[in-house]
Amino acid sequence: MNSRLSIAAVSAVSLAALLGGATVATAQESDPAPKSCDGVRLTGELPAPAPGQAVSGQITIGADCKPERVSVRHGPASARSARTAAAAGSAATAATAAGHQLRGWNEMYDCCNIRMTGLYTASSWDTANGRVTTGATTATQEWNREPWDAGWSLTSQNAKDDCVTDCAEVNSEAHADFAYKGVFDPTGDWYDNTHHSYVQLKADGTASCRFDVELRHTFVGWNWRYGCE
Repeated sequence: MNSRLSIAAVSAVSLAALLGGATVATAQESDPAPKSCDGVRLTGELPAPAPGQAVSGQITIGADCKPERVSVRHGPASARSARTAAAAGSAATAATAAGHQLRGWNEMYDCCNIRMTGLYTASSWDTANGRVTTGATTATQEWNREPWDAGWSLTSQNAKDDCVTDCAEVNSEAHADFAYKGVFDPTGDWYDNTHHSYVQLKADGTASCRFDVELRHTFVGWNWRYGCE
């Protein structure tokens, strides 16, 4: 284990369901009032909202590396729609012609509100006679760079659908791993953010979104934001 961080205890924090979204977070706990936390994993699940609506969640890494109470919000789709659509590229354009569309985001921000890493999905599916006639999800990634060719970088990514034509339902998943090498760690061995997004597209036109993020190390004040619309 890196000598810069001494782990004194391990604690598990479970956050109960709130407003239809269930979130569970576990984190290793270091000495009181730490600056850095080791081995954090956060999970969130949300029901997809009605067309034109958005649902989102947020968890902040608080004192002693304990995730603060989850915040789940419901409301109209906002400017994030355009941003997520742009991130999803051609998939979002193709989705507009389909009977159902869903866009998702899975982002990690630092304590200064700078988005470090993000995984985005754009789903589209058509239904008829109790089946998903066609359906698919496309994933894209974004990350923050620093001057002098430093900062976060994408190290791996993959995505798949378990069915795309004449399906009882479509289960899609996307994964992205990001590494950091820059002013806060010149070695490139300290930070690593891994994002996971899962989407279920159903024959009745409804859907669900589930998200995970794994952080090799994190600072108090980092916050995870996720949602779908």
